[in-house]
Formats: sequence, structure tokens, C-alpha cells
Amino acid sequence: MTITAQPVASDETLWWRGAAIYQIYPRSFMDADGDGVGDLAGITARLDHVAALGVDAIWISPFFTSPMRDFGYDVADFCGVDPVFGTLADFDALIARAHALGLKVIIDQVYAHSSDLHPWFAASRAGQTGTHADWYVWADPQADGTPPNNWQSVFGGPAWTWDARRRQYYMHTFLKEQPQLNCANPAVQDALLGAARFWLERGVNGFRLDALNHAIHDPLLRDNPAAPFTGRVRTRPFDYQIKLHSQSQPEIVGFIERIRALCDEYGAIHTVAEVGGDNAAEEITQFTSGDARLNSAYGFDFLYTPELTPAFAAEVLNNWADPALSAWPSWAFENHDAPRAVSRWCAPEDADRFARMKLALLACLRGNIILFQGEELGLFQDVIPFEQLRDPEAIANWPLTLGRDGARTPMPWLADVPHGGFTTGTPWLPLSAQNLALAVDRQMGDAGSLLAETRRLLALRRDTPALRLGRIESISAAGSILAFDRVGGGQHLRCVFNLGRDAAALDLPEAALVTASINGATLDLLPGYGALIAAI
Repeated sequence: MTITAQPVASDETLWWRGAAIYQIYPRSFMDADGDGVGDLAGITARLDHVAALGVDAIWISPFFTSPMRDFGYDVADFCGVDPVFGTLADFDALIARAHALGLKVIIDQVYAHSSDLHPWFAASRAGQTGTHADWYVWADPQADGTPPNNWQSVFGGPAWTWDARRRQYYMHTFLKEQPQLNCANPAVQDALLGAARFWLERGVNGFRLDALNHAIHDPLLRDNPAAPFTGRVRTRPFDYQIKLHSQSQPEIVGFIERIRALCDEYGAIHTVAEVGGDNAAEEITQFTSGDARLNSAYGFDFLYTPELTPAFAAEVLNNWADPALSAWPSWAFENHDAPRAVSRWCAPEDADRFARMKLALLACLRGNIILFQGEELGLFQDVIPFEQLRDPEAIANWPLTLGRDGARTPMPWLADVPHGGFTTGTPWLPLSAQNLALAVDRQMGDAGSLLAETRRLLALRRDTPALRLGRIESISAAGSILAFDRVGGGQHLRCVFNLGRDAAALDLPEAALVTASINGATLDLLPGYGALIAAI
């Protein structure tokens, strides 16, 4: 059969279903004022590039008022724009331009913690009584003065810091400058929902909810049990525990339902949670089940795996293949927290071919898909010298982790302009020559470029009901080949991907018709890193 594009469901309340979302890390996207740090005006100036990709929405990482100890994920004012990124007027201009281009706007919401410079924390640490006394997680020391329990911080060391003003410890899952909000407290929930309403009133179309399963802890502060050793090198004390009591408590669901109820007041608002940890799949299902909870969620399955194999991919996808599942997944292969996929999953000499196959795979997945800025260009993970590192996690764990700075380096816009046209000043992180060679202007207008391939794949996904909204069936892994079917809208597609360097024979029905071919794939043969989508 020949595939004829059909209009996807036009119900405005479902704009996000099957959407392609483009993540923007503001510090590194485009600098409009020349201070070396990207800003909101810079994003607005480059939105034409994003719209031309054919995505449905942008997700903007935090731009809120912050001392930048964790580069915006330590929020000092949930309703403010940090001066390094601009003003509220700049944000309003960004919203207006995005909507004019047909792009929805999703922003981060960080509910598990704040900055230690937030006025709420200043009031909370002032004493053990008062209106904000229990807005954060405080606990008395044990009899010997040590922390209340054995919980560990993601960034290393105990998840507790002593505060002499209250003569108590406060909890922090991440940096000590990111004290844990007590989201079990209804007053804290009210305040956070008030901040969400502030942004909804300014026209945002959705929220990405950061580290949501960290938002509520065990009130009894019981010790976490030790995690069994899996053979993988453990670089942090955090990895030595099962986080049974420090996160993922059942009360989170009640807070989630309040978030959804608020968003429903505004209609067509998309909510997607970041959910990490050992029980991510179970929690994602719990957080998104029914019509009173979140629309979607994503875990770290693909983001942190060091190797992409057919068996691994099939296992992950099978978790979401059951049509009875009400959960609607979101997928990302790279983001601001994870090393670039081409640097994790293939040899440098294979990067271009691999990147095309990888993007075809992403475009064929059931659910929503998220592209990280520069993924459409095939950017590599940059190697940042220790003396230039900015990421607190990378500094604390150097050299045992790749860190996050290497994925956060500036977007290259112009190959022959200093710093890739990102800034007229000194960029906050350096840009490598290999990524500069992949600049937007080098790929623009080249029908054979990865940028052009990305546009074609996103257009195919958008215009093909089976890919955007259909079921996923018959997931299989054999040798280097990953295969599955997408079915819906009167279409049946076979999607086949060669995750290896060597060619592999294909056995497709004689009546199959090629819908998309990547790296020279045919109905009979998949070259190394080839991909084929065919109507059967």
C-alpha cells in the first residue's frame, strides 16, 4: 500500500499526544547581549530554526532567579527571571513569538527543592516555630550529633547539612545549597501551585516537572537499605543505597492530582515528569494513570545507558507496548544531564551514519519524543578540561564521570564566526572545533545534511498517524537488528533498525513499500546503521 498523509486528531486538548518537543538549555542556546551566557532574547531570535525543524513545542530549562550553584535548578524566586537571562518582558516576547510560529511552550518546574537563598528558606531556618518552620525538611541530630539517618546526596556525601541557627540538620538530595522542600505540607504545595498559576497566566502550554519523585520523603526518616552490588563501578555513596525512604513516597500522587487539577483549569496544558531511580517504570505508570494525573513522564533508560543494543531497546520498549496501559511515555536519547548519544553509542568515525539511524528510531517510537538542542546537528560530547568545568557534579566526581558540561556547550550557529556565532563575548563554556564544523549554517540548505534528515523524519512522524498516534507491536531483537510495527490510522508500518556496523539481510513481505530509507537501506538489505520504514 502507499501511505497517504492523513490529518492527525485536531482536538486542541490533545496537541501534545505524539508531539515532538525540542529542549532548549538557555545558557547555551543563543546569547543576545554578549555576556557569554545565553538568554531569553537569544532564544526568541533563533526560534525560526526550531520551528523549521517541524517540532510541536519547545521545553525551556530553568531561567528563574537563581544564584546558579546548580545553574538554575536552585531557584531563589519561582516567579522571577534571573537577570542573566533577561526580564519578564523578554519572556512574554518569547511566548508571543513562539505562539506566532505555531510552537507551544513548556517550562521547567522545580518542586523538590529551592535555593538556600530563597526567602522561604531564610524564614524557615530562622527558628523552629513560625509560618515557614516546616516548609523544609528539618530533623534533630542523633544522640552523638551525627545526621538523622543514612540518606545520601546525589552529588556526594550525606543528604544532611547542619544549620546552627535552628540547631538542626536540613535535608538536601542534591547540593547543600538546594534544601529539600517539604512538599507533604499543604502550604508548600499551595505556594508552588501559585507559582505555576503565575506562568500559566503568562501563556505557557505545559510543565516539565523536575525530579518529581524526590518531592516527598518518609516522615519517620527511616534508614535506606543497602543496594546489592551489580558489578558496575559506583562513583557516589548515593549509588550504594536503595532509596526506599528518601524518595518515591505514595503521598506524591495526591500532589500530582493537585497539579493536574490546576492545569485543567487552563485547558490543553501538557505535564511531563522526570522520574529516575530503580522503580522508574512503576512510578511513571502510577504518576500518569487515569485522567486526574500527569499526561506523560520519562525515565533515564536511554539517557544513561552506555551502549544501545537491540536487546536493551526491545526490553525498554516492551514495557510500554501493552495497549491496555493508560500511560503515555516520553522519550529522550540525550539532554542537559546526559552525555551526547553519539559519543556514548558509536565510534567517532560512524557518528554521522549512526546519528541518522538514531533519529529515525526516535521518530518511530510510541509516545512523545524530545530532542535536545544540537541533536539535529549531530553534536558530540565536548571534553572540558578540569580547570574549565562548571558543573558541580563533574567537579565533585572528576574524573570518574563525563559530567554534564560536555553536553551543555554552546550551540554552533555560524561555522566561520568566533564562538560559532553564539556570543560576541567569552562563552561560559568552550565550543570544540568538531562541533563548530557541524554549525547550522554549514548544514542549512544541504539536502544531504543531518539537519535536513531531521526535518524529513519529523515531517514523516507528524504526517503519519501510525507513527504519531498508533500502537507499537511485534517488538523484536535479533543480532544487530531491532524491529517493531506501528499500527494505526489505517496504516501498518514495519520499522527496522541496524544498530551494528555490518550489513544485515532483510526479509520483508514482497508487497511492502518503502516509506523511508536511512543510509541506503532497501527492502532486502540494511547497511550498517541503516534504517527502513515500510508499509506492509
